[in-house]
Amino acid sequence: MLQYALKRLGLSVVIVSVAMAMLFAMIYVIPGDPASVALGPRATPEMVEALRSRMGLDQPIWVQFARFYFSALRGDLGIEILSGRPVLGVVFEQLPFTLALIAGAISWSVLLGIPLGCVAAIRRGGFVDRVIGVLSVAVIAVPSFVIAIYSLLIFAVALQWLPAIGAGEPGNPGSQLKHLILPSLAIGVGWVGYIARMVRASMLETLEASHIRTARAFGLPESRITYSYALRIAILPTITLLGVGVGTMVSSAVFAEIVFARPGIGKLVYEAISVRNYPVVTGAVLVTTVFFVVVNALADIIIAALDPRVRSSFS
Repeated sequence: MLQYALKRLGLSVVIVSVAMAMLFAMIYVIPGDPASVALGPRATPEMVEALRSRMGLDQPIWVQFARFYFSALRGDLGIEILSGRPVLGVVFEQLPFTLALIAGAISWSVLLGIPLGCVAAIRRGGFVDRVIGVLSVAVIAVPSFVIAIYSLLIFAVALQWLPAIGAGEPGNPGSQLKHLILPSLAIGVGWVGYIARMVRASMLETLEASHIRTARAFGLPESRITYSYALRIAILPTITLLGVGVGTMVSSAVFAEIVFARPGIGKLVYEAISVRNYPVVTGAVLVTTVFFVVVNALADIIIAALDPRVRSSFS
């Protein structure tokens, strides 16, 4: 298991290195001079040249890439253009809000999707299975920003059950949790459908396996067979789906943070792009990329811990 984990983490380092190279290349090929765009049309040539020198844009491209790469390894993602603060500090100020939003969305999707998928598999072909199938496809088809807008209008404006905007009072977990319900619901409700369909398909396949038939032959209770034996195997594709889905949830968080006026990485990147603040955009994208790669690595390690076949196939 340790050997598999080390190999998977080593692969993650390679993926992050390639992602850093691609991120640097995409920023380099963007038309226009970042210094000129950042300072605006009224900037003098001297001001532009000074900013270019401070950002290292006057160096050859290979020097810029080497500085970008080794500075990132040291945790130095540059200086924010407008305030002069370190980019890493600016990003880490907003990161906890986005992580809380994603954690809430995953909680919605797991707590609702897994039981619905299990019930649909047990009631295969029945009325309950059809209803769950229709609802699953329906929530998958609706974009997250549409759910965000309508949930805001219904639960915050019409019914006034939940707060409309903000992230809650600092230092008040109850207020922060209350402000988290609607935006996390907007992101996570679509994944309820994905997980329900995935769990249903995996459960149907697992319930026909030979070891499940053997457990039935020994007279074990059906509930124990379903939740202690079948679900443990059927849940593996769902873990992989959640690992990949974190990247999509981060993208959806942009809409949720804008609609609900929440701080976070998505809103930070949106505002940085609008003023051409490239260091903040680069730092935020790099941090979220590392987070996404780490989450996928952890998902693979969890699957390997639950299924020895994965470890043997990777060795």
